[in-house]
Amino acid sequence: MNIPFLDNWRKRHETEPADSPLAAAFDRDPDGVAELLAECELLRARVAQSGVELDDTPRSLQELDQLPPRWRDDPEELPWIGNDAGLYLGTVVVRNVPGARWQVWPGGGPVVRLASGREIQVVEAGLDWAMTGSPELSQVYAEAAEY
Repeated sequence: MNIPFLDNWRKRHETEPADSPLAAAFDRDPDGVAELLAECELLRARVAQSGVELDDTPRSLQELDQLPPRWRDDPEELPWIGNDAGLYLGTVVVRNVPGARWQVWPGGGPVVRLASGREIQVVEAGLDWAMTGSPELSQVYAEAAEY
Protein backbone atom coordinates (compact mmCIF):
# COMPACT_ATOMS: atom_id res chain seq x y z
CA MET A 1 0.00 0.00 0.00
CA ASN A 2 1.35 3.38 -0.96
CA ILE A 3 0.79 6.05 1.68
CA PRO A 4 2.57 9.21 0.51
CA PHE A 5 2.50 11.10 3.82
CA LEU A 6 4.02 8.08 5.60
CA ASP A 7 6.87 7.91 3.08
CA ASN A 8 7.61 11.59 3.62
CA TRP A 9 7.51 11.14 7.41
CA ARG A 10 9.94 8.22 7.22
CA LYS A 11 12.38 10.23 5.12
CA ARG A 12 12.38 13.06 7.68
CA HIS A 13 12.86 10.73 10.66
CA GLU A 14 15.40 8.26 9.38
CA THR A 15 18.66 8.56 11.21
CA GLU A 16 21.88 8.68 9.33
CA PRO A 17 24.47 6.24 10.63
CA ALA A 18 26.90 8.48 12.46
CA ASP A 19 30.60 7.86 12.61
CA SER A 20 31.58 6.44 15.93
CA PRO A 21 33.46 8.83 18.21
CA LEU A 22 36.35 6.37 18.12
CA ALA A 23 36.49 6.48 14.31
CA ALA A 24 36.44 10.28 14.35
CA ALA A 25 39.22 10.39 16.95
CA PHE A 26 41.22 7.83 14.97
CA ASP A 27 41.01 10.02 11.86
CA ARG A 28 42.42 12.98 13.82
CA ASP A 29 45.07 11.19 15.91
CA PRO A 30 45.72 7.53 15.03
CA ASP A 31 48.78 7.27 17.30
CA GLY A 32 46.89 8.69 20.26
CA VAL A 33 44.01 6.28 19.71
CA ALA A 34 46.48 3.38 19.43
CA GLU A 35 47.91 4.36 22.83
CA LEU A 36 44.42 4.55 24.27
CA LEU A 37 43.55 1.10 22.89
CA ALA A 38 46.76 -0.29 24.43
CA GLU A 39 45.86 0.71 27.99
CA CYS A 40 43.67 -2.35 28.80
CA GLU A 41 43.67 -1.28 32.46
CA LEU A 42 41.29 -3.91 33.82
CA LEU A 43 43.09 -6.79 32.13
CA ARG A 44 46.49 -5.52 33.22
CA ALA A 45 45.31 -5.15 36.82
CA ARG A 46 43.72 -8.62 36.97
CA VAL A 47 46.67 -10.48 35.47
CA ALA A 48 49.18 -8.56 37.60
CA GLN A 49 47.44 -10.14 40.60
CA SER A 50 48.48 -13.49 39.11
CA GLY A 51 52.07 -12.35 38.68
CA VAL A 52 51.91 -11.90 34.90
CA GLU A 53 53.30 -8.71 33.39
CA LEU A 54 51.80 -7.64 30.09
CA ASP A 55 54.81 -6.24 28.24
CA ASP A 56 53.26 -6.14 24.76
CA THR A 57 55.20 -9.20 23.54
CA PRO A 58 53.95 -12.44 22.00
CA ARG A 59 55.31 -14.28 25.06
CA SER A 60 52.86 -12.40 27.28
CA LEU A 61 49.99 -13.73 25.16
CA GLN A 62 51.16 -17.26 25.91
CA GLU A 63 51.24 -16.42 29.61
CA LEU A 64 47.70 -15.03 29.40
CA ASP A 65 46.54 -18.25 27.74
CA GLN A 66 47.89 -20.23 30.70
CA LEU A 67 46.05 -18.28 33.41
CA PRO A 68 43.11 -19.91 35.19
CA PRO A 69 40.00 -18.12 33.89
CA ARG A 70 38.85 -16.68 37.22
CA TRP A 71 37.18 -13.78 35.40
CA ARG A 72 34.44 -16.19 34.29
CA ASP A 73 33.19 -16.19 37.89
CA ASP A 74 32.06 -12.57 37.51
CA PRO A 75 29.50 -12.22 34.70
CA GLU A 76 29.61 -8.42 34.91
CA GLU A 77 33.38 -8.25 34.51
CA LEU A 78 33.66 -11.01 31.88
CA PRO A 79 32.83 -8.87 28.79
CA TRP A 80 35.19 -6.11 29.95
CA ILE A 81 38.04 -8.57 30.40
CA GLY A 82 37.27 -10.00 26.95
CA ASN A 83 37.25 -6.55 25.38
CA ASP A 84 40.56 -5.68 27.03
CA ALA A 85 42.03 -9.04 25.98
CA GLY A 86 41.10 -8.28 22.37
CA LEU A 87 42.59 -4.80 22.53
CA TYR A 88 45.73 -6.20 24.12
CA LEU A 89 45.96 -8.86 21.40
CA GLY A 90 45.64 -6.10 18.80
CA THR A 91 48.32 -4.05 20.53
CA VAL A 92 50.75 -6.98 20.51
CA VAL A 93 50.06 -7.64 16.81
CA VAL A 94 50.46 -3.98 15.83
CA ARG A 95 53.69 -3.60 17.80
CA ASN A 96 55.30 -6.86 16.66
CA VAL A 97 54.02 -7.80 13.19
CA PRO A 98 55.56 -5.69 10.41
CA GLY A 99 52.95 -3.69 8.51
CA ALA A 100 50.12 -4.37 10.98
CA ARG A 101 48.11 -1.33 12.02
CA TRP A 102 44.91 -0.39 13.75
CA GLN A 103 41.90 0.39 11.60
CA VAL A 104 38.70 1.91 12.94
CA TRP A 105 35.75 1.83 10.58
CA PRO A 106 32.95 4.40 10.85
CA GLY A 107 30.18 2.91 12.92
CA GLY A 108 32.39 -0.01 13.93
CA GLY A 109 35.01 -1.01 16.40
CA PRO A 110 38.73 -1.32 16.08
CA VAL A 111 40.26 -4.10 14.01
CA VAL A 112 43.86 -4.87 13.11
CA ARG A 113 44.72 -4.68 9.44
CA LEU A 114 47.71 -6.72 8.32
CA ALA A 115 50.05 -5.72 5.49
CA SER A 116 48.34 -8.39 3.35
CA GLY A 117 45.01 -6.56 3.74
CA ARG A 118 43.53 -9.21 6.00
CA GLU A 119 41.62 -7.83 8.98
CA ILE A 120 41.57 -9.43 12.40
CA GLN A 121 38.54 -8.88 14.59
CA VAL A 122 40.63 -8.70 17.75
CA VAL A 123 37.87 -7.64 20.14
CA GLU A 124 35.71 -10.54 18.98
CA ALA A 125 38.67 -12.92 19.44
CA GLY A 126 39.29 -11.51 22.93
CA LEU A 127 35.67 -11.98 23.94
CA ASP A 128 35.68 -15.57 22.66
CA TRP A 129 38.90 -16.25 24.54
CA ALA A 130 37.56 -14.79 27.79
CA MET A 131 34.33 -16.78 27.58
CA THR A 132 35.57 -20.13 26.28
CA GLY A 133 39.36 -20.07 26.17
CA SER A 134 39.33 -20.52 22.41
CA PRO A 135 40.92 -19.38 20.24
CA GLU A 136 44.02 -18.91 22.31
CA LEU A 137 45.39 -15.38 22.01
CA SER A 138 48.85 -16.71 21.13
CA GLN A 139 47.30 -18.77 18.32
CA VAL A 140 45.60 -15.69 16.82
CA TYR A 141 48.92 -13.85 17.05
CA ALA A 142 50.81 -16.71 15.36
CA GLU A 143 48.33 -16.73 12.48
CA ALA A 144 48.65 -12.95 12.09
CA ALA A 145 52.45 -13.18 12.12
CA GLU A 146 52.34 -15.67 9.21
CA TYR A 147 50.59 -13.24 6.84
